[in-house]
Amino acid sequence: MKNIKLIVPALLLLFSACSQATRTTGNDLSNNSKTDSTATSDSLETKIAINGKVIQGEPLVMRFVVYNNTDSTKSFCIWHTPFEPLMSKYLDITDEKGEEVAYKGPMAKRVMPPPADSYTKIKSGDSLVGNADLLKAYDLKKGSSYKVVYNGGNMSGLVSKDTVTFVYEDIH
Repeated sequence: MKNIKLIVPALLLLFSACSQATRTTGNDLSNNSKTDSTATSDSLETKIAINGKVIQGEPLVMRFVVYNNTDSTKSFCIWHTPFEPLMSKYLDITDEKGEEVAYKGPMAKRVMPPPADSYTKIKSGDSLVGNADLLKAYDLKKGSSYKVVYNGGNMSGLVSKDTVTFVYEDIH
């Protein structure tokens, strides 16, 4: 009986992790669905990009941009995003065979709900850019093709409609 009294409040805290106001709904529509997944909506939008060509010894950088296309300041939780040091697996990366790439980075346990200092604000019409070195956390092989999808939305409240593909190769 003691366990149930502890589990129920813990589950309630878990499901209330990030503010409902920062979550994108399924009703958002893209302005140009053929070439751009950034849409005008009532919430924040994200876009990711990766240049798979790197000089040996240099980082393989994923660029993560959050846009505020609304008419008010919005906030989101930075946990499970490139806006904090690498602390969790917030990307699904698969190779050309569809096999998931091994994540070798740290996995932090978090206190729920996130404290106020784990949120950041974006003014209306503004954007924030975060970068992450994929080689620090994923076991990527040179010459291979990969597909990347952002999966950290349950924690951060951000949604990315992007599926980015790239080939990891050295430039000599």
